Amino acid sequence: MFGMGGVEMLVIGIVALIVVGPKDLPMLFRNVGQFVGKARGMAREFQFAMNKAVDESGMKDISKSLKTATNPIGSALDSVKDAAADTIKDLNINPDSETGKLAAKRAEQTKKIQASTARAAATRKADEAAAALAKADEAEAALKPAPKSET
Repeated sequence: MFGMGGVEMLVIGIVALIVVGPKDLPMLFRNVGQFVGKARGMAREFQFAMNKAVDESGMKDISKSLKTATNPIGSALDSVKDAAADTIKDLNINPDSETGKLAAKRAEQTKKIQASTARAAATRKADEAAAALAKADEAEAALKPAPKSET
């Protein structure tokens, strides 16, 4: 904020703790926070008013023309970037256009792939469950004693 680091803030906090005391310290920090918030709000209002005044006076046009005169390549690149951003923003895919038809076809294919993958996974899980059940039946049969025959 004012070019203060963590060490400076720690020293200020310790001095405030000693001078103000631990009982009144939260109220002091709350008041300081409110003051800083009001100061930031006033600075934001001032900056907004200055930007609005600059816009109304046409200074942006003058600065843009000066920038173009001093750096024509940078200005041209800025114009290209602005045009690309406008094109991307204005790009709406029409369902009747070739792009819209292709997008719909791809979405349909994606759904088919997802459905077949889900079917394959379900089939695999059912096969695994059947194999586990068969293995359990075999283990149970092996544990049962064979019936004794009377001869």
